[in-house]
Amino acid sequence: MPLIELLSDKSVWERFYRYKASLECPKRFTKELRAFIDAERYLPVCESVRRGESFPLPRKTVISKQFSEKKRTVYTYPEPENTVLKLLTYLLSREYDGIFSDGLYSFRPRRTAKDAIRKLTTAPGMEKMYAYKADVSDYFNSVPIEKLLPVLEKTLRHDPGTYAFLSRLLREERVLSGGRELIERKGIMAGTPLSAFYANLYLAEMDEFFEHTGVLYARYSDDIVVFDDSPEKVRAHAQSVRAFLDDKGLAINEKKEFFFAPSEGWSFLGFDYRQGVTDIAASSLDKIKHKMRRKTRALERWQKRNALSGEKAAKAFIRIFNRKLFESPDDSELSWCRWYFPLINTDESLKAIDHYAQDCVRYLATGTRTKARFNLRYDDMKRLGYRSLVNAYYGFEG
Repeated sequence: MPLIELLSDKSVWERFYRYKASLECPKRFTKELRAFIDAERYLPVCESVRRGESFPLPRKTVISKQFSEKKRTVYTYPEPENTVLKLLTYLLSREYDGIFSDGLYSFRPRRTAKDAIRKLTTAPGMEKMYAYKADVSDYFNSVPIEKLLPVLEKTLRHDPGTYAFLSRLLREERVLSGGRELIERKGIMAGTPLSAFYANLYLAEMDEFFEHTGVLYARYSDDIVVFDDSPEKVRAHAQSVRAFLDDKGLAINEKKEFFFAPSEGWSFLGFDYRQGVTDIAASSLDKIKHKMRRKTRALERWQKRNALSGEKAAKAFIRIFNRKLFESPDDSELSWCRWYFPLINTDESLKAIDHYAQDCVRYLATGTRTKARFNLRYDDMKRLGYRSLVNAYYGFEG
């Protein structure tokens, strides 16, 4: 049965709901999905798709990248259509998962970025491996649709109805921006549900090449890492990656292209590895410190503007970062503890984060950066709700 015909099947929606509810995500998300299914809000969308009617145009938004002046373009469909596309992505990812190579870890059932890190850090002889890491520049929005469509058509050759629908979405050149219609090349549209499946599919040939050569390799969407036992072999692999990307009309972000010697270790997906030690990546450590610094400044302004106590500002800081570090911020992001704790084998970065967070709390509570800030003792911070990452790490069971 064509996958698009399954979009109106309530039993399929129930299966999708059970999957989403099994993930670590806020109750708000599953509650909204439950209401969407119970009200059968998917039916008008499915009927429109069945009749071949025009799909709503995606809305283009340019957002600032976190902790950076760089901008990122994302696209979104209206909520009912977007939810239906989420189900279609769920169905596609399961129907066609068998075509992907073992080295691909992004957006796949029963395979995650954590699996990639586990495989790489436990690979025999890793301490002596050279590495090459690359990042595809603006991957999602740079994919040439004219090159993707033949790959997609071949993959969905037994499901022409679904291919026809996907082809219409991809060929649509119009977007909404600031209340106006624009015509632009938008690739596979970062931010839309289907982009995850397309991102896996478009470079599947490169994944398969490295799997067949027996090289230790991993890809997570636009992040690529390759290993071998000599710098010459690794540079040859780098040339292969560049050739594949060039053939696909893509380019490497030169600022994120690195070669690593065994003594230097390597970084991938937010982790640093060096000589058997796996830790939080230095870049991720810098980002969380930056976020804490910015939030401290914002809370200080809030405190003064509303004539609040320092203790109230400190409690707000603790509440915000307890949620970030120990809970799930949204339906697609794990808390820090559940993301990092199962894979790291050192507490060095956790100590640094704890120290920085405590300094922020003391400053907000006391209003000073002098030694007087230590008048707020550790037990006082615990009373305000502060939790230590190091303590949580050694008590973690996950």
